[in-house]
Amino acid sequence: MRKLDRILITGGAGFIGSAFIRWLIRLPEFEGRIVNLDKLTYAADLKLLKSLEDHPRYRFIQGDILNQKLVEELLETHEIDAVVHFAAETHVDRSIASARPFIETNVQGTLTLLEAVRKLPDIHFHHISTDEVYGSLGESGAFSEMSPYRPNSPYAASKAASDHLVRAFARTYGISTTISHCSNNYGPGQNREKFIPLMICHALEGKPLPVYGRGANIRDWLYVDDHAEAIWRILCHGRQGETYDIGGGEELTNLLLLERLLRILSDETGYPLRGYHDLVRHVSDRPGHDFRYAIDTGKIKKDLGWSPNTLMDNGLRKTIRWHLRKTAI
Repeated sequence: MRKLDRILITGGAGFIGSAFIRWLIRLPEFEGRIVNLDKLTYAADLKLLKSLEDHPRYRFIQGDILNQKLVEELLETHEIDAVVHFAAETHVDRSIASARPFIETNVQGTLTLLEAVRKLPDIHFHHISTDEVYGSLGESGAFSEMSPYRPNSPYAASKAASDHLVRAFARTYGISTTISHCSNNYGPGQNREKFIPLMICHALEGKPLPVYGRGANIRDWLYVDDHAEAIWRILCHGRQGETYDIGGGEELTNLLLLERLLRILSDETGYPLRGYHDLVRHVSDRPGHDFRYAIDTGKIKKDLGWSPNTLMDNGLRKTIRWHLRKTAI
């Protein structure tokens, strides 16, 4: 098991990063300290970490991962044992509109972190990536750690490039690294640009519910706290230089997911399901829209004993209730 007394989290004010921090601070076996480095862009929300503002084992630093001097100072000053790299531009539609910010943050930002870690080779570097680097699947099959890289969007291409940098630095310079590819995350605190929070917020506001094309695109959904546990397993026990794929085992078309979401929302609010159905609008598909993603989680189950714990309906209900509480405030 790696020494994990002091962890630097990049992008810890984002959806997945903040969920990981909250999950880890609650974990009885973790008694270490967390330093959260975040630039606080549009996708960040420090309110997600408000409960930890005065926690003695948590420290927030506003800063840019492209600032190598700052990164090096944090690594040395806080005697960091491991870096968990969440910071990224992640919204596919934004990458289609403008790819440059994705190259700057996802590629150049990762390079900056790796250059800093290279000077302190006792630090372990874990890179959070996505199943989208593998491209698109047909009706059958699943991605695994051995799948070829075939990114189809500027976002996916930027994450694929950052994966390759991590692997290259591990092989060339001998730094300790692991990589994980996750399927679509969901849960409380997600930015409303993403599918599930967008549908919840629009439904509660009586706005149209836009569905790309026929809504036939299929995604595998992973509850964010299950993802947090998987990352911790990799940090503690993952083999140096290895890649682990993390999926929720919940494959749904966008249309079926929306139907399930609206059914639970109707149950929680008492608003007629038909009223929500009337808001659904099919819109033009986005360019290069991958048809299907699915993850084979056999490796992480076999090697690290991890499996997802949250059934989709339960995760959706938790997410909806979080939004309802937020709306009520």
